Amino acid sequence: MLLHMNRNPWFAALPVADRRSVLAACDRVRLAPGEMLFRQGDEVLPGAGAFYAVVSGGIKASSLREDGKEAILLVLEAGNWFGEISLIDQQPRTHDATAMGEAEVLSLPRAAFDRMMGRPAFALAVCRMLAARVRSLYGMVEDATLRSTRARVARRLLLLARGDATQDDPRPVVPVSQEALAMMLGVSRQTLSKELQGLAQAGAVSLGYGQIEISSAALLKEFGADHQGLLPRKANR
Repeated sequence: MLLHMNRNPWFAALPVADRRSVLAACDRVRLAPGEMLFRQGDEVLPGAGAFYAVVSGGIKASSLREDGKEAILLVLEAGNWFGEISLIDQQPRTHDATAMGEAEVLSLPRAAFDRMMGRPAFALAVCRMLAARVRSLYGMVEDATLRSTRARVARRLLLLARGDATQDDPRPVVPVSQEALAMMLGVSRQTLSKELQGLAQAGAVSLGYGQIEISSAALLKEFGADHQGLLPRKANR
């Protein structure tokens, strides 16, 4: 299990003793397709709750609009840890966490999490995890307000290629359906299809069933740099 979870750079960077202590204190939870691990707004009472890691399958972080339409925030894949926010601020869960297909997660109980937070290396690692996610969220807000739809698609694909904000090495294939990607970006399936076809014709991506292959990360970065409605910055005089 230690070797398997070490695929995540965030976890692998922890001291070996901390990694062993975390895994030894975890329970295993198996989820059926569509089963919810927790719901948005669930209370996390003092001494309750857990810090989670995906062992297999995927966990969808999402929320529902008033009209019942789902917005997918991100998909957590094997090796990724999540759920720390409510353990730190003792506020309700910020989103729904739902299994995409059969999934298995590790559950680190609140008491064990609190003990680990007393270890400087683990506490610093959690701070870095939160910082990485805040940077990622700032980027998404900027994309939604300043960039064209094609730029947003390109940038989200590059983010998904990393698997999670805590991971560094991008993958050549992003295992995401066009329907899920459209829900992440808050655009229609038709709009997304048009933008993906444009990226494919430019040689940046190759489209497949349930996945998108990144043919040229450099081209995607160029498309991702396209700001919408911004004037070039004037040179300093």
